[in-house]
Amino acid sequence: QVQLVESGGGLVQAGGSLRLSCAASGRTFGSYAMGWFRQAPGKEREFAAGISRNGERILYADSVKGRFTISRDNAKNTVDLQMIGLKPEDTATYYCAAAGGGSYSYIPRTSAGMEYWGKGTLVTVSS
Repeated sequence: QVQLVESGGGLVQAGGSLRLSCAASGRTFGSYAMGWFRQAPGKEREFAAGISRNGERILYADSVKGRFTISRDNAKNTVDLQMIGLKPEDTATYYCAAAGGGSYSYIPRTSAGMEYWGKGTLVTVSS
């Protein structure tokens, strides 16, 4: 099993930046593709960014492309999401998620494809 704990959320003005971090338990972190999903009030959870097991493949939702950067450190069991140019529509609870199996380049982009979830961290962007 993998336990995930997010940190770094908070209140920021539009145009500002935040860095989210996800710390994972367990010795097999490198066996999991990792993703960041987000859920705004009244909306479904959506994919924001994902990174393959070895970090060589990365995917972003169109809505965050060019503004968000996902990275991982398999030695430290962490995956980060650097967010710049934040907009009010980025306001959401951000969840870290992990998925095992698949090829080294596999990155699930749906909630159903992820196996483990953190409890989330709230990001609020004021206009």
